[in-house]
Amino acid sequence: MGEALPRFEEILDLVASYHPECDEDLLRHAYVYSAMAHRGQVRVSGEPYLVHPLEVARILAEMHLDEVAIAAGLLHDLLEDTFVTEDELEAQFGVQITSIVKALTKITTMEQSYAAREAAQAENVRRMLLASVEDVRVILVKLADRLHNMRTLRVLPEANRRRIARETLEIYAPIAHRLGIGRIKAELEDLAFAHSNPQEHAQLVEQLQQREAAARALIEEIREMLGRVLEENGIKAEIRGRIKHLYSIWAKLKRQGISLDRVYDFLAFRIVVATVQQCYGVLGLIHQLWHPVPGRIKDYIAMPKPNAYQSLHTSVMGPQGQPFEVQIRTFDMDQIAESGIAAHWMYKTGRAVEAEQERANWLRGLVDGQQENPRDFLDSLKLDLYPEEVYTFSPKGEVFAFPRGATAIDFAYRVHTEVGHRCVGVRINGRLVPLRTHLENGDIVEIMTSPTQVPSRDWLDIAATARAKNKIRAWFNRGEKEQAVELGQRLLERECRRLRIPVKRLRDASQLTKMAREHGFAKGDDFLAAVGMGRLGARDVLLPLSKRPDELHPPPSKASPAVVTESVVTVKGQRDLLTFRARCCNPLPGDDICGYITRGRGVAIHTTRCHNLRRLQAAGDRLVKVEWGPTEGGTYAVPLNVSFDDRPGMLAAITQAVTAQEANIRSCQMTTRDGRRGAADLIVDIRGREHLGQVFGALRQLAGVTSVASGPSAFSRRSQF
Repeated sequence: MGEALPRFEEILDLVASYHPECDEDLLRHAYVYSAMAHRGQVRVSGEPYLVHPLEVARILAEMHLDEVAIAAGLLHDLLEDTFVTEDELEAQFGVQITSIVKALTKITTMEQSYAAREAAQAENVRRMLLASVEDVRVILVKLADRLHNMRTLRVLPEANRRRIARETLEIYAPIAHRLGIGRIKAELEDLAFAHSNPQEHAQLVEQLQQREAAARALIEEIREMLGRVLEENGIKAEIRGRIKHLYSIWAKLKRQGISLDRVYDFLAFRIVVATVQQCYGVLGLIHQLWHPVPGRIKDYIAMPKPNAYQSLHTSVMGPQGQPFEVQIRTFDMDQIAESGIAAHWMYKTGRAVEAEQERANWLRGLVDGQQENPRDFLDSLKLDLYPEEVYTFSPKGEVFAFPRGATAIDFAYRVHTEVGHRCVGVRINGRLVPLRTHLENGDIVEIMTSPTQVPSRDWLDIAATARAKNKIRAWFNRGEKEQAVELGQRLLERECRRLRIPVKRLRDASQLTKMAREHGFAKGDDFLAAVGMGRLGARDVLLPLSKRPDELHPPPSKASPAVVTESVVTVKGQRDLLTFRARCCNPLPGDDICGYITRGRGVAIHTTRCHNLRRLQAAGDRLVKVEWGPTEGGTYAVPLNVSFDDRPGMLAAITQAVTAQEANIRSCQMTTRDGRRGAADLIVDIRGREHLGQVFGALRQLAGVTSVASGPSAFSRRSQF
């Protein structure tokens, strides 16, 4: 502990330099407690374990965080690596610090899971983000912990180094970027690059060393020219020149597929001045000195990034045709760019100011309406962590930033959830365009809504942001049951009228509850939803309440063609049993059939090939043998559907083909979609399976017909004949 004490005193001095009123007693207590708990422990490198929490605390102090975060950094490994319990930690340091340490421990636990690596990683990040919504310091301590581990990664086996480096590049460096902590993001990327691609890293270092001397001379020349021009115009500024960090150069080489010899803008300069007015003045002076590169001027002062980053960016052609990048900002902007969300932290007022909370709103957007699948979450996280920002405007001039690839649906849900749900159209720059249109920089977007509009499942494929997708999924999860309850109510009321049952009996809450319990449901809404979703048949449910079930099967009209009633199927060994053909398979004479005794409706007749019959075979005592009776001169109503390429005269052709086979059409409904495809839903009187095959053959020979089937609508799932 004696060797560590000077390090701790340096940390105290650093904190006092930006936070003179910090709670020094809290920090000393955390340091001593951590030192005692970790006594005797060593890291893989052989150095005392206490070195690690001290270095984490130093990084947090360099980020200008408050004493709560730094104390948590000193204590962050206690619950994981020592015998200290949560209760003991809370007794010593209170609820706030203990909750941060507990959240960090959960993150570490998930990192150590090797089963289902990707899912464990996603769950790890989810826990971190969920914790950070309440206290973003969890993320900041985790970043400091990861940074020091990356600095000492060389002592681990190569496989572990590569895994941790990839995780850093995929998760932690992007998080640092979104929080605006540029210094930590750059160091994490460079360290991870060295371990994940050691050969390419070594080659790039060697190539840059060969050009470094010339680059340093050019940096100094440009610095002198800038300093002279600014001084002549009375602008005091801090000018910094550097070679871009290794990972950013390597990423550009990979992205553009070029060699280092063709990378000319690897030099970067930063000019820090006192006021915003001076920022724009410096930009003008630079463009007078050197020609700007078209399309490379970006004004993040007027339109800050979501992480609060502000700066002017430009690229110019410098001396000897050497392009380089210049960033111009004020001292406050520079502090935020380096420390991000940690800049001007809570020590100023003792609580997070409103602006700081707004900077963390993107975190809430990621976890808002969060799906359960960790892998899905990782996908949406990567989507939101790698944005090329697109800036759009509302008609009132509000600025909204989106990742590139976002659509009008994303804009609607960013404005408000209800605006998204009711969105029916969009005008971009005054023109009506499809909802799937991608947003571009500078677009003025006006969302049109309707009170009757509801989300479509197609929107899940159109939306690009996690927020919009989660809101759409949440609506369907909630809305499907509501719609099913409403549909179930309508189906039952319609069936009541057919069976001449008073509808008021159905609307009686006690009667509805009784019916629900008879069918195994505790609540009436659950019962209605089951009817609406088709799990229960409305007629099956209401038939026991009907006093005149014989009215369901009136004799055929003398004026209509002979229609065989369900009594042509008989149950072997039984007489006068009510039978009906099951709609799922529509059995016809010539089919092998089997009967299933339903509750209160009679015997349902299925084909032996019917998929539903296979499911019902578990109740073997309710299956009965049945046989066809005499069918001469009779017909059966069979639903048919025909899909075709739309053209004039298709309806006439279809009806002629059916009637040519001596089949009567009871009803016909035709639909077209997209102006290219059509469907006709028919109910046809068929004498038997052979007759049905003749009708199918005639329809399939028609030019333009793509499919013929028996069953539900042609635009829904169906079984082919």
